[in-house]
Amino acid sequence: MSTGTALRRAGRGLLIVCASLSTAMASETIIETPGPAGPLQGALIGAAPDAPTLVIVPGSGPTDRDGNNPLGVAAASYRLLAEALAGRGIASIRIDKRGMFGSKHALADPNHVTITDYASDVRAWVAKARAEEPSPKCVWVLGHSEGGLVGLAAAADANICGLILVAAPGRKLGDVLRAQLSANPSNAALIEEAFAAISSLEGGKNVDAGKLNPALAPLFQPAVQGFIIDAMSYDPAVLIAPLDKPVLILQGRRDVQVSVQDAERLKAAAPRAELVLLPDVNHVLKLVASDDRASNLATYANPSLPIAPGVVDAIAGFIERHSPPRR
Repeated sequence: MSTGTALRRAGRGLLIVCASLSTAMASETIIETPGPAGPLQGALIGAAPDAPTLVIVPGSGPTDRDGNNPLGVAAASYRLLAEALAGRGIASIRIDKRGMFGSKHALADPNHVTITDYASDVRAWVAKARAEEPSPKCVWVLGHSEGGLVGLAAAADANICGLILVAAPGRKLGDVLRAQLSANPSNAALIEEAFAAISSLEGGKNVDAGKLNPALAPLFQPAVQGFIIDAMSYDPAVLIAPLDKPVLILQGRRDVQVSVQDAERLKAAAPRAELVLLPDVNHVLKLVASDDRASNLATYANPSLPIAPGVVDAIAGFIERHSPPRR
C-alpha cells in the first residue's frame, strides 16, 4: 500500500535502462495453470533452450501482470522488467492473481484469499514453468512489494533456484502500515484512529468501517479485512531466516512505501542473502532524482519511463551467477 496514496486506494492496497530488444522480438505467450475454481493465467516471454525462468509475483491490491492497477498505477514496471530481462536471456512468467484479470475465473471472490493461497499459486506457477518447452534448468521467483511476502511464504516448499525480493516489506504488515501512514503529514489527524484500527486487526478482530473517518474507509474495507488479518500474522524476517537458497534483496532508496530499514531487517535475518540498495529508485522501479513526493508519485502513472538504471543489471547478474551453466 502506498504511503502517500494509502487513503485513496481501494482494494487490498496495503502495501532500465531499456535493453536492445524490440516489442516484436520479445514475443509473449499467454499460458495457464490450474487454479482452485478455474485457470490461473500468466504471460511468458523470452523462452529459449536452457534459459532460466523467473516467476514475477505482483504486489498488493488489484495489481495485474504488467504491474498496473485500475486505481491509478500504470507504470508497467513488470512488463518493462520482463522485456529487459528477455534481452539478457532470462525468460519470465508474469502472473495475474487468482480471481483477478486473466485469472478471474480461478476464484469467484478475489478478496477471499490468504497469503497461503497466493503462495500455493506461486508453487503451481513454478511447476508450470518447469513443464514448459523448452524446459528451463532453473526457475526463480521474484516478489515485488506484497509479492515479496508471498514469495517468502512459497519459497521453502517450492522447487526453485532462488528468490528475489524487490521493494519487499521486512516488517510485519501492521508496522509497515503505521510507518506509511506516519510518513505522510496529511494523515496527522487520522493517525490515532488508524492505529487503533490496525491494532484491532492485528489482534484478529474486525473493524466497524462505518464508524471510521470516511478517509480511512478504503484502507479498512470490510471485504478485505479478512485478508489483512491473515497478512498481519506473517513476519518476513522469520520466513527468510531458514531459507537455504540464494536470495537477492533489492531496494530503492527513493521508495516511499517500503524502506531501506525493511531491506536491512531482511538482510539481518538472512546474512547470506545479497543486499543491493539503489539510489534514486522508487517503489515502481523508476528513476526519481529528488525528495519531491509529488514527482515520485507521478512516475506511478507513466509507462513511458524506463526501469531505473541498475535494476535489471542487479537482477540479471544475480540470476546469471547462481544458475547452472547453459549448454
